[in-house]
Amino acid sequence: MEAKFIQIHPDNPNPKKIKEVAQVLAEGGLVIYPTDTVYGLGCDLTNSRAIEKVCRIKQISTKKLNLSFICYDLSHISEYAKNIDNSTFKLMKRALPGPYTFILNASSKVPKILNVKKKTVGIRVPDNNIPREIVNELGNPIITTSIKDEDEIIEYSTDPSLIYEKFKNLVDIVIDGGYGGNIASTVIDCSDDQAVLLREGLGKTEDLLI
Repeated sequence: MEAKFIQIHPDNPNPKKIKEVAQVLAEGGLVIYPTDTVYGLGCDLTNSRAIEKVCRIKQISTKKLNLSFICYDLSHISEYAKNIDNSTFKLMKRALPGPYTFILNASSKVPKILNVKKKTVGIRVPDNNIPREIVNELGNPIITTSIKDEDEIIEYSTDPSLIYEKFKNLVDIVIDGGYGGNIASTVIDCSDDQAVLLREGLGKTEDLLI
């Protein structure tokens, strides 16, 4: 069965549509959604079968899945990460919501996804109301992995209609939240004493990492 193509306004997401997406995720479905950077492919963090499907689409082993997920806000992050010191908290407070992924030490609440225990996780709070409201409605974080393009020049797909054509037989819902970006998030590793920039992306770091 082909995926549903749902238009949701990024500034004022329709609660009924958000609820529909959250229900599909709760039942183990896969959803493609916009963020403040590139379009992402996601599922419920707590559903190992859905994560297996994501890995098959990405053509990677579950053991090599770098676990990143979207939380609603800073207080939500604290449930899934441990040993967040004051400097890291202040750093995230300045940056989020925004186009950053923070690598943090995983708390015991993070499921042992597919029997592969991860010591660290990548956590995002994007500056886009669609994924955040989905997480809020679902009650769990959602796995996030970027939608890559097969073009050698264009790294990320930006047109939701074209994304739908490519993935409509692989996922359950594709959300049209407008054109996406083509620059991924900035990745900052805060799992140790000193914050380390791992990837320069859309998020600026000049005034952040001081």
